[in-house]
Amino acid sequence: MRIDILTVLPQLLESPFSASIMQRAQDKGHVEIHVHNIRDYSTNKHKNVDDYQYGGGAGMVMSIEPIAALIEKLKAERNYNEIIYMTPDGELFEQGMCNQLSLGQNLMILCGHYKGVDERIREHYITKEISIGSYVLSGGELAAAVVVDAVVRLIPGVLNDETSALTDSFQDNLLSPPVYTRPPEFKGMKVPDVLLSGDFAKIERWREDQALKRTKERRPDLLD
Repeated sequence: MRIDILTVLPQLLESPFSASIMQRAQDKGHVEIHVHNIRDYSTNKHKNVDDYQYGGGAGMVMSIEPIAALIEKLKAERNYNEIIYMTPDGELFEQGMCNQLSLGQNLMILCGHYKGVDERIREHYITKEISIGSYVLSGGELAAAVVVDAVVRLIPGVLNDETSALTDSFQDNLLSPPVYTRPPEFKGMKVPDVLLSGDFAKIERWREDQALKRTKERRPDLLD
């Protein structure tokens, strides 16, 4: 998979992709992540990428020209499964969307900033708008990093244990059950006996019951 991220602050995306699973995924060739500075496509001598709103109002707006120039350059080089805009009023990012996006070959992600982008970009270039929650960030970079992380870990070969992602919370509309590791007892706190029993059928039933219980308690909306 190849992921192109368009931003006015590329330095915000250096750390999330230079360690742990994201770095290993790139080293193994499972994903290419390219971060593009929108300012490089500004024809303004000061490399400005924003301007005042028509009609007045607080907040600057990202200009159409440099964004369109960058998107058109990338589209001329390859076909994209989705051109995504990170925005608070987009579709809520959930596990099902992660699964779908992970099947693509090329994704482009535009990070919003200031008051947002000129609406013509959204109308004519964007194919999918995503929100990671009902709140506003300073820009779309951190949200884009969340999307990339959630999608890339689903690509076959990225995780050492490929079955791990299949048992994550939300994959079956349930939260994950509790997990334990050694020691079996710590300061009087014991691991449930069933997990030490070696009876894998009972263990699986226990996990299913616990997942359902936890979902009912913490996220009953998932069961609707």
